[in-house]
Amino acid sequence: MQNPLISASAIAILTASAALPAFSQSPAAPAADPAPAPDAAAPNQADRAPRPQPEIGADWPFWGGDAQATRFTPLDQITRDNVDRLERAFVYRTGDMPTGSAEGKYAAETTPLKIGGQLVMCSAKNILISIDAATGEENWRFDPQVSNDAIPYSASCRGVSVYTAPELPDDAQCKTRVIEGTIDARLIAVDLRTGQPCGDFGQNGQVDLWEGIGEKVPGWYAVTAPPTIVRGVVVTGAQVKDGQAEDAPSGVIRGYDAVTGAFLWAWDLGRPGEYGQPPAGETYTRGTPNMWTTATADEDLGLVYLPMGNSSVDYYGSNRSDLENQWATSLVALDALTGEPRWSFQTVRKDVWDYDLGSQATLLDFPTGEGQTTPAILLPSKQGDIYILDRATGEPLTSVGEIAAPDTGSVEPDFLSPTQPTSEWHTLRKDNLVEKDMWGFTPIDQLWCRIQFRRAHYVGFYTPPSADRRWIQYPGYNGGSDWGSVAVDTRRGIIVANYNDVPNYNRLIPREEADERGLRPINELPPGGEGGENADVGGAEGAGDPQAGAPYAIDVNAGWRNDVTGVPCTRPPYGGIRAIDLNTGETLWDTPIGTARRNGPFGIPSMLPIKIGTPNNGGSVVTAGGLVFIAAATDNLFRAIDIETGETVWQDVLPAGGQANPISYEVDGRQYVLIAATGHHFMETPIGDYIIAYRLPE
Repeated sequence: MQNPLISASAIAILTASAALPAFSQSPAAPAADPAPAPDAAAPNQADRAPRPQPEIGADWPFWGGDAQATRFTPLDQITRDNVDRLERAFVYRTGDMPTGSAEGKYAAETTPLKIGGQLVMCSAKNILISIDAATGEENWRFDPQVSNDAIPYSASCRGVSVYTAPELPDDAQCKTRVIEGTIDARLIAVDLRTGQPCGDFGQNGQVDLWEGIGEKVPGWYAVTAPPTIVRGVVVTGAQVKDGQAEDAPSGVIRGYDAVTGAFLWAWDLGRPGEYGQPPAGETYTRGTPNMWTTATADEDLGLVYLPMGNSSVDYYGSNRSDLENQWATSLVALDALTGEPRWSFQTVRKDVWDYDLGSQATLLDFPTGEGQTTPAILLPSKQGDIYILDRATGEPLTSVGEIAAPDTGSVEPDFLSPTQPTSEWHTLRKDNLVEKDMWGFTPIDQLWCRIQFRRAHYVGFYTPPSADRRWIQYPGYNGGSDWGSVAVDTRRGIIVANYNDVPNYNRLIPREEADERGLRPINELPPGGEGGENADVGGAEGAGDPQAGAPYAIDVNAGWRNDVTGVPCTRPPYGGIRAIDLNTGETLWDTPIGTARRNGPFGIPSMLPIKIGTPNNGGSVVTAGGLVFIAAATDNLFRAIDIETGETVWQDVLPAGGQANPISYEVDGRQYVLIAATGHHFMETPIGDYIIAYRLPE
């Protein structure tokens, strides 16, 4: 059915252009021709049949490696037997480093794509760059001029997407285009060959995502993940800065034409059955759950799978609507042509723990016995549970159980769900904490942590939030699995999952106390963010978040650090990596990831090569050669792990933190492995702008 609002959106794209920032290109890239107006007619749905997807082969054409997001490459030149001969092929520097008010807010998390002979990527502040995949020589760059003011929690751009338009002539500008979302809420499309803006996309290559969101408050609404493209539709959500206010920007998911940039549909969960733009003068439903991470597309079914977060106030739920409770912290399958929901699977009911789904889901053929398989989707979660669902219906293909969820100590016991789902097939979650798990470098700080454990409210997994004292959340909001997601060796039938294993130490802050502390939401802060202890947005998420409109603000001690030594109060390891049999869900091996070389009390690196297991951020790539390449940990090491044994068989010291997903590709018959060493402010690793590729010597 034709969308009656397409015409209005086309006009809006044109009229909004005056408010969009100017572009800056390298001198080698000439200016694009003026953009024609997008076609006001709704696209012909018959033209959006399933389209063949590029095989991964020698390339890395998707953020997750292939269209299934397995992060697996069939390349096998590098093996356990020769990996110790790896050497750096090139080091490229993006030039995007924090200056001025961006200091302390950089976490680029970049993963390039490899298309043909080039690597295409985005920097922390959305500079689009193409380099030669064999030499690292720069081909072009395109700077959309993102302001420091737009940085939300971090300056991050995890990746880009590439789309080849079948209806355009082979020699047309932007026949193949690179599309990114920006932290100042734009969709930008440039030509893969030249880096020039795509004149046929929106207004001179950009679409304004603030349309329908409401008052433009820099840093409150941002896109940090690559958009997902299915059947010619660009699907994007956005990050809404956590914990600010109930009256936050909407978590709406929108679809745009990949060639024209024309608005196609919006899934606004607060307006069921309506898929157009909001009426004039209104906005999409405010404060609803958002999707800040990466979706997955199924071209055959025409579905896009959205890992959803919870509502804008993470740690209090009594004011949420029934629709918010229905869709929050769920994997939602939308029809990519209409935006209509087809099914959903909820991993947390009435989530008040910030257990949003951060991992990209993976498509696979799941063994069902007697040599048969069924199209499935693998869903990791922050609380550690891993689910396998039917791709078409969302029905679980592995066992899902129910556990009783406590309500003692809660400020809203009548709101909480009395039970929660849990995976009986596999979980990364460890046993509940006990006092002997408290740890320290000396008996004194261990005793201090034991005292804090006794003082806190803790009744195990799903301990509800409390205000009269601290409560222990375990696992903390960093997982389990986070945005780095899992990798799946589809030939060996092995899932590789790295995970965090640290608690948070939290307290709800009564509104009167929050006001005394000056905790104010981002839209009430003066320019520059001065006023109130939450003005420094470079700290941990949840540390002094105002949650305006709710009776409580929130204090989160992420990782539950000892106030004296600065190290976690629980004993190591704080993170690990695990291999799981895809057929049975059984653990094949599990080992800590990360050494103590950059960690120690009082922030002093110990330089000890002891494998203690550190917090980690970012995922892995698995190769047909039987290796798992991963950085992620806070020790600045890039390592290769034998997938059969879990043994680290090679490592290299990076010049900055490796909190990014690596890739592997081939040029002229030689296999490369690449990692972005760009650092992470929250993980406290050095910030850099390095893109480092490795290969075997000739």
